[in-house]
Amino acid sequence: MQTPLMGLLLLISVAAVPACIVVIVLMLRNPPRSPSRISAALALLLGFPSTALYSYGWFSVTLGGPFPELCEDGNASGAQLTGLEQDHWPLRNACIYSDGSTVEHVSMSINVCVSVLAGLAVALACAAVFPYRRARHVPEETS
Repeated sequence: MQTPLMGLLLLISVAAVPACIVVIVLMLRNPPRSPSRISAALALLLGFPSTALYSYGWFSVTLGGPFPELCEDGNASGAQLTGLEQDHWPLRNACIYSDGSTVEHVSMSINVCVSVLAGLAVALACAAVFPYRRARHVPEETS
């Protein structure tokens, strides 16, 4: 059941990125009254690629890809293969050898990119919410 849901999430994320770019370009041409709307659109623009990258990595871990075949029975130092490690967070496909060494098959840069994009998206979402709430709750001056 998770595979179709992750596939749908991947498709929605990939389709939403160009839509966010179009919305941001339109907002920059005709600026909205509140800059928090641009921050919210930028948060979505950063959040969707993060989701798409994670979904892509999730599929590479879950479906295995060429992973088990990439593990050699022994490494360069002669240690034998003792196990495979597959984790969904952080995304990890690793061959573990008897001498304690590992060979990673999902690049750490994918995890870093997902984390950085998601963190920036959360920061921009917070930056969009706080000025919006502050402007809404400021009492009007009376004369």
